[in-house]
Amino acid sequence: MNIDLKQWGADLAVQFEGLQGRHPGLWPLAPRLLCAAGVMAAVLGLGYFFYWSGQFEEQETLAQQEVKLREDYKGKMAQAINLDALEAQQQQVNRYVERLEKQLPSKAEMAALLSDINQAGLGRGLQFELFKPGQVVVKDYYAELPIDIKVSGSYHDIGEFAADMAKMPRIVTLNNLSLTTGKDGGLSLDAVAKTFRYLDQDELDAQSKARKAAKKKGAAGANGGQA
Repeated sequence: MNIDLKQWGADLAVQFEGLQGRHPGLWPLAPRLLCAAGVMAAVLGLGYFFYWSGQFEEQETLAQQEVKLREDYKGKMAQAINLDALEAQQQQVNRYVERLEKQLPSKAEMAALLSDINQAGLGRGLQFELFKPGQVVVKDYYAELPIDIKVSGSYHDIGEFAADMAKMPRIVTLNNLSLTTGKDGGLSLDAVAKTFRYLDQDELDAQSKARKAAKKKGAAGANGGQA
């Protein structure tokens, strides 16, 4: 079956002649089909931009929320399953913290602790050439007291003294250790012993006020900078 494309194109072009002023219902088939296709494309385009696009975005947002909620559900379910184990771990941590807290003396007990350190050295036959508590350093939750010490004695006695510091019921550390040999052949130990104590309520209140004042000052500075 041979089709004369030139003739077919000419017949099609004829259908688009003389359309101006004629009612679309009276147009030939080809113009009516083309017009209907254009109207349909316009309706689909307007529907997408003014309605369907928002629906698609909302669907995507809800899908992301669903994924997040599923992950949250899985996490909470895992926590619920392991709740007993987590509670047991928390109790164990609390007991450990309580044991550590008991190793920190109060402010009133510091004098007794200093006496214990001194007696530990004397009990090992050491001679104190220096025993000088320094300035208390207040931290966030505790206070640190450095003590400059210098003791002399035999190597064995100094070693036992250091071991006694580690075995004390209160936390005492030896820092900046320096051993020197004396003229008589004995040893001298220079060190900084550090012990720690609780902050009393007045110190905690002072810290709280200082933090609030610093926060208020920082906020005022930020507002002033913005102005």
